[in-house]
Amino acid sequence: MSSFARRMLNQVKSKEFRQYLMSTHFWGPVANWGIPIAAMADMKKSPEIISPRMTAALCVYSGLFMRFAWMVTPRNLLLFACHFTNESCQIIQFGRWCHYDYFSDKEKIEDKEEK
Repeated sequence: MSSFARRMLNQVKSKEFRQYLMSTHFWGPVANWGIPIAAMADMKKSPEIISPRMTAALCVYSGLFMRFAWMVTPRNLLLFACHFTNESCQIIQFGRWCHYDYFSDKEKIEDKEEK
């Protein structure tokens, strides 16, 4: 176990790792994680506040950037994971909105939320 820990420590101390931490290849995805985190937080809120246009736009945005993250050299797996998570959250949000807008009895839901 100590050899594994020593190898990991040496990897973290390496010049390449420090350069990675100071690159846009790292900080871009880190900054982008705010979008899927906000989408996860919104899953607890009422579906009536979901904007279908914005949700669809975020689905397209994340789909495009997932492809970009996969095709760029070297592959940016951190960016890919961020946009994969966001795509999943936005699809769930869009499904919640569709269910609320087309298939549910809105009056019952609104009465339930008021109580």
